[in-house]
Amino acid sequence: MTGMDSQRHPIVTESDVVRVRQVVRTLAVAAKLSLVDQTKMVTAASELARNTLVYGGGGEMMIDLVDSGRRRGVRAVFIDTGPGIPDLDLALTEGWTSGSGLGLGLTGSRRLVDEFAIDSSPGVGTTVRVVKWSR
Repeated sequence: MTGMDSQRHPIVTESDVVRVRQVVRTLAVAAKLSLVDQTKMVTAASELARNTLVYGGGGEMMIDLVDSGRRRGVRAVFIDTGPGIPDLDLALTEGWTSGSGLGLGLTGSRRLVDEFAIDSSPGVGTTVRVVKWSR
């Protein structure tokens, strides 16, 4: 899988979350994702950007188009150096919520994308990588 022209976008204010949604939508269209898949990727990215801002204290999104040789997609990586997630298993439990955000949580975001990976260490921060592929 190769990535093309990675872009870096800071996430430090509420308006950055809105900008992240716009950037993701633009790349999802460029990757020729269906309207449904565009919406799924934008929704997941919005939730992850909000988590980066609210729980991670801000951070950044790296985003690029990816090509597997058979299809194109969008890869977004959300990085923060916040407090980390103390109980990753709990945070990834279906139906668990911290009580704020869109209510999707990490599990909702995971269901909306084709690939989902998370790495979090208390005191170090959290990195979430998602990919949505064209059909």
